[in-house]
Amino acid sequence: MSKLRILLADDHALIREGLKALINAQADMEVVGEAGDGLAAYKAAKELQPDLIIMDVSMPEMNGAKATERLKQELPDTKVLALTVHEDNGYLRQLMKAGASGYVLKRAAAEDLIHAIRAIAGGGVYIDPAMMSKVMAGSTRKRSLNDALNNNTLSERETEVLRLIALGYSNKEIAAQLEISIKTVETYKSRLMEKLDLHSRVDIVRYALQQGLMQDN
Repeated sequence: MSKLRILLADDHALIREGLKALINAQADMEVVGEAGDGLAAYKAAKELQPDLIIMDVSMPEMNGAKATERLKQELPDTKVLALTVHEDNGYLRQLMKAGASGYVLKRAAAEDLIHAIRAIAGGGVYIDPAMMSKVMAGSTRKRSLNDALNNNTLSERETEVLRLIALGYSNKEIAAQLEISIKTVETYKSRLMEKLDLHSRVDIVRYALQQGLMQDN
């Protein structure tokens, strides 16, 4: 089985060394390159074409959001996981808008980072749990579930499926939780994405954040 190829982009050498040791200790991952600033990360990614980039938000030459935006335009299949000290949800929105699939705080536990990497590599989205309450508390567009239902074209079940997808649940897990078949979950997912003109799980997360639906009851 081929290993997940990861590029590290952080302007602190000690952090890169720690991340490298952690990642290379995993049987299914390997660090294939490092960069100390955003521009170097952009150039290294174009050359190495890694599966995933762990991207610091604040770097010289080019910040993480700008580097992510440029890379996603040229390497759309490469996943980006933002790793940062910033707990301001403005940074979260900026990185997700740029195309990142995940946002993890540097104070997160090692196992949480590895979980985030695997979730994103598998096509999912990961947002540090510590950020979720800040997003909910700070969002001026937060709505209750009923408000959201009354202001868009989704049915109650479609909205619930959307919320669970955004929270990171698999189709199988959603089916078990809602007591419906996996095929029915897939039908709801296709229908809601068509209604809202969403094209990926990342789009679903962004929409759920905007609507205040990211609340795991």
